[in-house]
Amino acid sequence: MLTGAASRRGIGRALAGRLAGEGWAVAVLDIDADEARAAAAEIGEARGVPTLGLGVDVSDQGSVDAAIGEVEAGLPPIVGLANLAGIASPVPFQNETVEGWDRIFAVNARGTFIVTQRVVRGMIERKRGRIVSVSSVSAQRGGGTYSKVAYSASKAAIIGFTRALAREVGEHGITVNAVAPGPIDTDIMGGLLTDDRKAAMSADTLLGRVGTRDEVAALMAFLLSDDAGWITAATYDINGGLQVS
Repeated sequence: MLTGAASRRGIGRALAGRLAGEGWAVAVLDIDADEARAAAAEIGEARGVPTLGLGVDVSDQGSVDAAIGEVEAGLPPIVGLANLAGIASPVPFQNETVEGWDRIFAVNARGTFIVTQRVVRGMIERKRGRIVSVSSVSAQRGGGTYSKVAYSASKAAIIGFTRALAREVGEHGITVNAVAPGPIDTDIMGGLLTDDRKAAMSADTLLGRVGTRDEVAALMAFLLSDDAGWITAATYDINGGLQVS
């Protein structure tokens, strides 16, 4: 199951297609219900696996509970969760409002908590599960790409969430990890990246370019796989060397 996975240019859409190609049944959840249904239908037709597309507001517990209830009724048991739903914020700290701050945290941090808590129940019962959430290089280096303090703080929360949850659920055979992408050519960076913007964002990377959604999807797919069974509480950098941990 993937949240925030409907956008055609997003990491989630790439991951959904990759997982379906590996034989996974895939649930695409997104705030845009029409796009979620369209993405699921397209992926299912192309890959020949069961899919389901649903609208959900990850920051609302009732919305999440209803959507996941439909997933549980319509697809095989949830053994993999990818928390990709997120919003950016280029607002400077001195201009940020309480409302803006709360909105960022509602989606990026509270949404990850609500969805994960609802899904992990079944994983504990089955003694099996993989959870991967998206943080950001902005959480590690204090912004410096597109978004500023609110976004960076919310994505730093994902790292702490990942480590602490891994401690609590490891005994049940569940792994919990995060990925921290650097600048990726997706619309969350404020729209289509021009060549000039790509050049500016990649100037400090060791590889001299921005990343692609498929590269992040490949890493997340690995962390959701059986091969990653001995990896938990980890945050994987995927940033072209922008941040050397």
